Amino acid sequence: MTSRGRPDAHPGPGPGEAKRSRRPDEAELRAVIEPLAAIERLPTSAGEHEAAERIAELLRGLGASDAAVEEEPAYASYARPIGTLTALATVAGLLAGRARTAATVVATAATLGIADDISYRRQYARRAFGGRRRSVSNVVASVGDPNAPRTLVVTAHHDAAPTGAVFDERAARWFATRYPHLLDKVSENPPIWWPVVAGPALIALGAATGATAVRRAGIGLAAVSTAAFTQIGRSRAVPGANDNLSGVAVLVALAATLRDEPVDGIRVLLVSAGAEEALQEGIRGFARRHFPELDRERTWFLNVDTVGSGNLVLLDAEGPLRMEPYDVPFNNLLSECATRNDIALLTGLRSRSSTDGVVPNRHGYPTATLVSIDDQKLIPHYHLHTDLPEHVDYDCVADACALAEAAARALAATPAG
Repeated sequence: MTSRGRPDAHPGPGPGEAKRSRRPDEAELRAVIEPLAAIERLPTSAGEHEAAERIAELLRGLGASDAAVEEEPAYASYARPIGTLTALATVAGLLAGRARTAATVVATAATLGIADDISYRRQYARRAFGGRRRSVSNVVASVGDPNAPRTLVVTAHHDAAPTGAVFDERAARWFATRYPHLLDKVSENPPIWWPVVAGPALIALGAATGATAVRRAGIGLAAVSTAAFTQIGRSRAVPGANDNLSGVAVLVALAATLRDEPVDGIRVLLVSAGAEEALQEGIRGFARRHFPELDRERTWFLNVDTVGSGNLVLLDAEGPLRMEPYDVPFNNLLSECATRNDIALLTGLRSRSSTDGVVPNRHGYPTATLVSIDDQKLIPHYHLHTDLPEHVDYDCVADACALAEAAARALAATPAG
């Protein structure tokens, strides 16, 4: 039985899997990525909406006649609410000498608010400090067999991140170059959110116990976090060619493949969400609208995010604070598909960031997330203005396209049970 309470999906090669999955060429992928990268696409912005309209038009031209842009209410950024909390904690720490109890309460509330917000739960801070809700633009289209009992939802996101000094990769590059022998031992990226939570937590602890050194350490961390979020909140969007127009290119290529070589037995929903860079605002809107009609026993989610770095990765788990494992049987199926199609696929890795895959995974759908890394186990040009089309590894994107197609055909060929 699977972890979702149904039979394992490990089919042998069926009629739909006998052929090799199609690998689109670089020109086809560039034709999607380059025009969209020229649009500034901050979450909930006019540029994000323009990109969504163009993607929907592309998908309609490839046979997905129902491709539509769906507008959902969303907040524009994580930087404002979380930065507000770190700022409040900093002030509380500075005033703790005169009001220890109040400082403890404020810093504790800030700690809990940050943890809640970045863990995609209730997000009370976002409601209190996130400003006016705007409109996120999601693209939803269907291809494949419209009457099939099973559904594969392939997700990506078309918005682009703001930048900031915190994303400078030079220190990480230096470490990877200086200590290459340690790379084999690395199975996850650094927990970048931990210092953000630790600042207010240390202030609360120091204020409650009277430990001045602890409180001062917390003030330092919280003040640095506040400065970082202020810069991020004021920054322009990066081009986002790899993160995540590479994923959008996978959606478009999959639509073209399934138009030319249809598959029976599986309906494929192609979802390009907006506002992922606001911590999954777009896919949460999709969840509110569509999850009630998607049967957890007959629906799989394949999230494709930043797949142009050189080495394709199938994540084992993901989570900014607590790791949440992805569905083992579905991951196993994808690994088998990769083997049958001679696709190099790294496994055994986990992410301390968060992608749109965390939302269906949290809701109990069998979910898998494809990402990519370079030979130093880093994402090149991550959230930087150098994330340009010419820096995308198109062979890696083509592998992701082929694997998504293979997954659809494998699920379609799975015996009912």
